[in-house]
Amino acid sequence: MKTHSVHARAMVRLNRAAWFATVAGMCGSLVSIGLARFAYTPLIPPLIQAHWFSPANAVSLGAANFAGYLAGALLARLIAAALSSRQALRLLMFVATAAFFACAYPLSVVWFFVWRFASGFSGGVIMVLVPTSILPQIPAAKRGFVSGMIFLGLGLGIAASGTLIPELLRLGLRETWFGLGILSLLLTVFSWFGWPADNPPALRFETSNDASFRSKISLTILYGQYAANALGLVPVMILMVDYIARGLGRGGDIGAAYWRVYGIAAIVGPVMCGGAADKIGFRLSFRAALLLQGIAVGILSFVKNLVAVGIATVLLGIFTTGVVPLSLGRIRDILPHRPTAQRTAWSRATIAFAVFQVLGGYGYAFLFSHSKENYGLVFLCGTIALVMALIVDLFVREGGSTAADLAHPSTLLVSGKKRYKLSLEDRKSEAGSRFHNSICTDDVRNGS
Repeated sequence: MKTHSVHARAMVRLNRAAWFATVAGMCGSLVSIGLARFAYTPLIPPLIQAHWFSPANAVSLGAANFAGYLAGALLARLIAAALSSRQALRLLMFVATAAFFACAYPLSVVWFFVWRFASGFSGGVIMVLVPTSILPQIPAAKRGFVSGMIFLGLGLGIAASGTLIPELLRLGLRETWFGLGILSLLLTVFSWFGWPADNPPALRFETSNDASFRSKISLTILYGQYAANALGLVPVMILMVDYIARGLGRGGDIGAAYWRVYGIAAIVGPVMCGGAADKIGFRLSFRAALLLQGIAVGILSFVKNLVAVGIATVLLGIFTTGVVPLSLGRIRDILPHRPTAQRTAWSRATIAFAVFQVLGGYGYAFLFSHSKENYGLVFLCGTIALVMALIVDLFVREGGSTAADLAHPSTLLVSGKKRYKLSLEDRKSEAGSRFHNSICTDDVRNGS
């Protein structure tokens, strides 16, 4: 029994290549989204004060990153097919880095827009390719943890927006852009050789029948839930600091302090949620995330007590980044052993999130301005979106395979009173996965 336990633990250890790929993924999310997107928010006031851009242009240049992100998510699979995932990731890490240096020179609004768009484009592509390139190389028991580590970069970027950026701004606005560029360059170099090979062995066994009808229904619902999650989080990302500073009358310093708390919580979010998913499953973890987010945004809607707002801030920080690996894990549950189909599905989920993030941003801004700056109404809309996503999840049956099905491929699937044997295609895919896992096991033992 003891020997078996030791052997089981050895089976789920990560070798050097897996760790290096995980860290490379974290660097990718930190550079292309954590810094390229979130570090821009605290730079808007200095850009205006230094007369680089007008207030309207400064805000619209921030939106350029969202537009680029959407375009990148749409074209990610085509780029990967043309260049290979490894080459695409290396190239776009470099593009995101170059954008920081280019933004140190405000030659014109068009110049700045192009580079902000390019940084967002890099983020969209990297967001799609990083997890779908790395996770097929990771043992199943560690995928929740690795997903969390990959998206840890998002939390680090949010935290940096409230800590690193103010320190860099003491040196000057141009020096701040240079500092971000140097940091991104170091991370790009560090991750250069960490990106894994493009085609894991399981890919060769994948069939063209990527998803059953029920799986497609489950995926469509998940896309809607992920989009609703965007609608729930956008009010927080846009208005939370302003709500505390002006809405509650606590001033900018208190608002900034809460934003730092939000950033710190965002750091632990991916790893915490990924670890929870490894223990109780991605679906239950995703449900818990929707429930707690709905409660937290609801607190912002109706409660003005700073302690309660602080608790909501922590919860929202955790799930702003934590919901990403949970959503990715749900896709892997619905489409087991189908890396290509998973990449397609994750691309669509990312697109759905990006579209509703943009729509929510403009829609909430319109609602806020036409409701006499009613913060509670905007937060209430976010709460409703999250509650609807949770209700749908509670009443929809799972369309993918369960953990027991994956462990025992000959087990009969039960749907009501009917039983269906696994299809020949699923058996082939399972055989491919076993072949891939045996190779990964040998690599782990050799790496250990």
